[in-house]
Amino acid sequence: MHMADALISPLVGGTMWVATAGVAAYSIKKIQTEMDEKKIPLMGVMGAFIFASQMINFTIPATGSSGHIGGGLILAILLGPYAGFLTMASVLTIQALFFADGGLLALGSNIFNMGFFSCFIAYPLIYKGLMAKGYSTRRILFASVLTAIIGLQLGAFGVVLETLFSGKTELPFGTFVLLMQPIHLAIGAVEGLVTAAIVTYIWNQRPEIIEKAASGQAIGNVSIKKVVAGMVAIAVITGGGLSWFASSNPDGLEWAMTKTAGTAELEAPDGIHQQLSELQSKTAFLPDYSFKAPVNDTEQIAGEAEETWPAVSGGTSTSGLVGGGLTLALAALVGAGISLLKRRKNGARA
Repeated sequence: MHMADALISPLVGGTMWVATAGVAAYSIKKIQTEMDEKKIPLMGVMGAFIFASQMINFTIPATGSSGHIGGGLILAILLGPYAGFLTMASVLTIQALFFADGGLLALGSNIFNMGFFSCFIAYPLIYKGLMAKGYSTRRILFASVLTAIIGLQLGAFGVVLETLFSGKTELPFGTFVLLMQPIHLAIGAVEGLVTAAIVTYIWNQRPEIIEKAASGQAIGNVSIKKVVAGMVAIAVITGGGLSWFASSNPDGLEWAMTKTAGTAELEAPDGIHQQLSELQSKTAFLPDYSFKAPVNDTEQIAGEAEETWPAVSGGTSTSGLVGGGLTLALAALVGAGISLLKRRKNGARA
């Protein structure tokens, strides 16, 4: 559900950038009460895991489409909504800058659609209510699936509204929404299953992590070494190897666009769209999660390439490992910066 810049107007893109920056600033302010040294590496490894997981598109049977998890709900459950939103912002920023996944103008929209709705709407209003009576494997499964579906439905509807307000007549509201919502219903169900598996694993290892995230408390003296090591291993395996098994079918957004407009890529206008596209082409050293092809060979390679599955690729593995590492570093850096800000404020009060 990564939107390209061609899907939105500068006004909508700028507005969503402002909205996302506002939510990020609010999150930085609120998270200081629960930030401690142990949450920093947890933000990093969870960001790396979500980055790697989003590389794996799974086929939606009988549709010709595919999907990948958003990850916002997992992050909210394990980190709390504020740290979860900031970690999701780190994931999507790395993807846009260095892998050309999602546009730079659309980055604010993508963070809002995949982060805000899951972390600040679905998680507190639905998931926490369903889990109020206590955790069990069955309750985790039910709450995860239902909440993931609702969060993704809201995010998909956000995409539709943003294209509508951008005046994209190629994607008429009625047709586009009737395609976007059902396909993301199926994707949300799969995301719920993945979320349940991860949450159950961590609940069995260190239930205090989830409990403290839900109550807005610092992790404190709870040991998280096993959890961090386990999530690092899962992220490395997912990004370095399982990413080869990603479906080659178009994702839910591309599928809905093709069914609606006859193409998965709209033509971007000149001006800021073109300028940001040129900037992104310079920063993205692993575009589309693969090595850059020489300029003179691009057309020849595109014409000769045959789709195989699994798509064993050094470029894909490198992208998974490098991207996971960059996301880990950025998310941890955000956490460290907030921790430093908290210490300075506490020192000033003393």
